[in-house]
Amino acid sequence: MQQVKIMNQEQNNNNQVAAEEKRPQENSVGYFKIQFRPEKQLFSASTRLQGLQKNDVVMVQAEHGLEPARLLSVVPGWPEKESKKKAAPLIIVRRGTRDEAAKFEKLGDMETNAFRICSELIGKHNLPMSLVKVERFFNGGKIIFYFTAENRVDFRELVKNLVQEFRTRVEMRQIGVRHETKMLGGLGCCGRELCCSSFIQNFESVSIKMAKEQNLPLNPAKISGACNRLLCCLNYEYKTYKAARKGMPKVGKKIIFNDQGYKVRQHNVLKETIVVMNNDGEEFTLTKDEWKSAVVQPSAKNK
Repeated sequence: MQQVKIMNQEQNNNNQVAAEEKRPQENSVGYFKIQFRPEKQLFSASTRLQGLQKNDVVMVQAEHGLEPARLLSVVPGWPEKESKKKAAPLIIVRRGTRDEAAKFEKLGDMETNAFRICSELIGKHNLPMSLVKVERFFNGGKIIFYFTAENRVDFRELVKNLVQEFRTRVEMRQIGVRHETKMLGGLGCCGRELCCSSFIQNFESVSIKMAKEQNLPLNPAKISGACNRLLCCLNYEYKTYKAARKGMPKVGKKIIFNDQGYKVRQHNVLKETIVVMNNDGEEFTLTKDEWKSAVVQPSAKNK
């Protein structure tokens, strides 16, 4: 009888442990996708708040204070070994109140109205600038007007008019074509939403060398994005191609394979093969095992 009681007690303990594991922890960190404006870029945010649901309005910590955002979905946890160069997730401080949610719904219309007024004033002052976007702080402390221009613009009178109109701090911020494309959005040559407007937060340098490394055609129309700058996605596989080419004989090098001399003409990194040409002008494709067994002749400088 005592043995049965012990077994029952152990079973109850196991059930209790299983229930505790299923129950959400009070201090566990959850990760979500949020959006500060409808149909704009998504951001990752973390919080210890429990019970958040899709479409909830939450208050997120920004550099200048709390900003409202809409919660769109739950995402997997932030990788522990994530590079420090990449932006860490934002922090959701609390749920938005009913008044904050109502004001958040009107924020987009307020920015649209500010855009219209500023555009009219730019035309009135005949300024050589193009307005791209208006961003209004939720607390009303500042309005930022983003614009593009070929040269520097004297917008002092414009700022005076805007301050009189909105009774708050006004900042005019000149941006380049890449940031303009990021703000306006669009579709890339791949048919998907532009990387810069969907998830890229910080632009990295892109060079023509990256296109050469990946055997891409050096036609500007093929390797340029909507901003007429080199495609940001040239960065994505560059390191992989560079690492794969390390062991391959360089293009232009002379090699000895099966006691015959060849000149390396081309690499196929994905197939791990190389195209070589013999002294008679005939081309052959060597597999990885074949070109690894070949002997690379030293260049004339090293002789």
